[in-house]
Amino acid sequence: MKSTTMPESKKLEGPSFLKRANTDKLREVFLKYASYQKNGEHFMTSEDFVRKFLGLFTDVAFNDESVRLLAGIADTSKDGLISFSEFQAFEGLLCTPDALYKTAFQLFDRQGNGTVSYADFADVVQKTELHSKIPFSLDSPFIKRYFGEKKQRLINYAEFTQLLHDFHEEYAMEAFRSKDPAGSGYISPLDFQDIMVKVKRHLLTADVKDNLVAVTEGHKVSFPYFMAFTSLLNNMELIKRIYLHATQGNRTEPVTKDELLFAAQTMSQITPLEIDILFQLTGALQQSGRIVYSDLSIIAPEHYTKHITTRLAEIKAVESPADRSAFIQILESTYRFTLGSLAGAVGATVVYPIDLVKTRMQNQRTGSFIGEVAYRNSWDCFKKVIRHEGVLGLYRGLLPQLMGVAPEKAIKLTVNDLVRDKFTDKQGVIPRWAEVLAGACAGGSQVVFTNPLEIVKIRLQVAGEIAGGGKVRALSVVRELGLFGLYKGARACLLRDVPFSAIYFPTYAHTKALFADEDGYNHPLTLLAAGAIAGVPAASLVTPADVIKTRLQVVARSGQTTYTGVWDATKKIMAEEGPRAFWKGTAARVFRSSPQFGVTLVTYELLQRLFYVDFGGSHPTGSEVHKPKPIDTASNVRINPDHIGGYRAAVPLLNGIESKFGLFLPRFGFSQQTPASGASKSSS
Repeated sequence: MKSTTMPESKKLEGPSFLKRANTDKLREVFLKYASYQKNGEHFMTSEDFVRKFLGLFTDVAFNDESVRLLAGIADTSKDGLISFSEFQAFEGLLCTPDALYKTAFQLFDRQGNGTVSYADFADVVQKTELHSKIPFSLDSPFIKRYFGEKKQRLINYAEFTQLLHDFHEEYAMEAFRSKDPAGSGYISPLDFQDIMVKVKRHLLTADVKDNLVAVTEGHKVSFPYFMAFTSLLNNMELIKRIYLHATQGNRTEPVTKDELLFAAQTMSQITPLEIDILFQLTGALQQSGRIVYSDLSIIAPEHYTKHITTRLAEIKAVESPADRSAFIQILESTYRFTLGSLAGAVGATVVYPIDLVKTRMQNQRTGSFIGEVAYRNSWDCFKKVIRHEGVLGLYRGLLPQLMGVAPEKAIKLTVNDLVRDKFTDKQGVIPRWAEVLAGACAGGSQVVFTNPLEIVKIRLQVAGEIAGGGKVRALSVVRELGLFGLYKGARACLLRDVPFSAIYFPTYAHTKALFADEDGYNHPLTLLAAGAIAGVPAASLVTPADVIKTRLQVVARSGQTTYTGVWDATKKIMAEEGPRAFWKGTAARVFRSSPQFGVTLVTYELLQRLFYVDFGGSHPTGSEVHKPKPIDTASNVRINPDHIGGYRAAVPLLNGIESKFGLFLPRFGFSQQTPASGASKSSS
């Protein structure tokens, strides 16, 4: 019987980005995969844990030794079996901030005593694919500096983290020496490519791998150049911070070499040679003398944590952007339209009571009749609607609004995305004027759907103001107005919606970029805040056009002033009520439009994250940091619903040991089993 290594008081939540799993649920998962019983207790074998639960090494000809090594990370007693207490303890380890290093440490801690000996270190290193291609001298001065002249010194966890980091660099230097037996300090471009592909493949994206010889321009590679090249790839996250420092957080501003050099010298130890290599790489990929943030993402190795997602569905419609046919583009627009419809419905429902108050305040006349004012302010209007019409009175006209908001918001979001795509270059940069144009086009396109529904909605909203009036239905309003009547006030609608969207969408895009973290990722709360903030200037500045539109679309009661058009309404409102009348309902409009578009945009982008479809086109910026996949990483594994709590990070972390430290374990071919471990497995 194994003792529990994770105290009950610490099982609920780790200090990192993952919360601990519930013990009962974790036990249920454990029992689902545990195939071995001993003295009435259930255990997982190595294959249960690695192949069945984690979903790694699923090929028939899997490497048995590699499976045992990985299972040994959780099997702290090193008896070939994993108990529930060990299973739970490893889940807790995966929730810690330094889970990657701790996982690697337990891989090398072959005896389970909390230290790594020379024999432990050598045993794991010799089993890696890299050692089989370019053997590392385990009798080198480097090894003796860490383990002592007689290699008897034991390394604790803190020292191990430094050993692993330094070993990474030492291996590259030893590979260089093996290609330069004469000690000239130079290797050929092909030898440089061979070392990078074998020793540093975990740092290479497809684009970098394809241009390894091109960046040398056919010249021999010196040792300083080689070290600077590997250092650059190791420090790409730091390079990103330097870029953002140079641009003050702007991810689309092109930066010259001199500008980046200046920023690097003020905040880091990045050398001029590394900056030169960076621009050689980007020049080979983009043929440009400047770089933007997206260029760095193409070069930077993918971070293992990016695989920890919560997507409900993920579909790849095309293999590459080159495969985008007209049909695929139509599907993409349909996809965006559908998600835009759902997002618009959510946003409209949330703020509809505010919209009703705004409409009634704007329709309230002053100057026509003495004592006609029904509401002193928006709050007074809100209270009186509830008092006289009930809570449901706040939702008068919601149904036609929802029927209309689907095509309205969907067409607006889709057209904005479509026009932005057309003017966005390969580096993801779009000019300011194109952002404004995309917003204006989105606003103009929505009027076709907006105007008829606005008229119906407004007439239903003000119907409750008439005491004893008959019940007004949407269908009767449509019949009364006719086709052309439904577009009454369309000019005013255009006057409102075109500038609104031209202001809103560029403001939202830039505000969202300011709120993004250093990786360019936006949390849902920052999306909501960006959407709400962008709505304030957009909604308030177009209020005069909204007042005119409302007056044109509402049926004037007996004795009230009537209007024949936009200009006529403008003159009469100014003459009868003064300039302040054009700003009626501004507060209600801002309080309605600002949160509505905030909710709509955050819903739209979250839906695209949860139901991800790759059409080969653009995606919402800040949804995640997309990078090309590194060469030869472990095959992607579908999200297993049984990977709860810390185990959501298990596969990405194990892949991270390879992608960060280059410790690739053989995947194929059965190796000789040791008697002890073989017995444990066969008994299952």
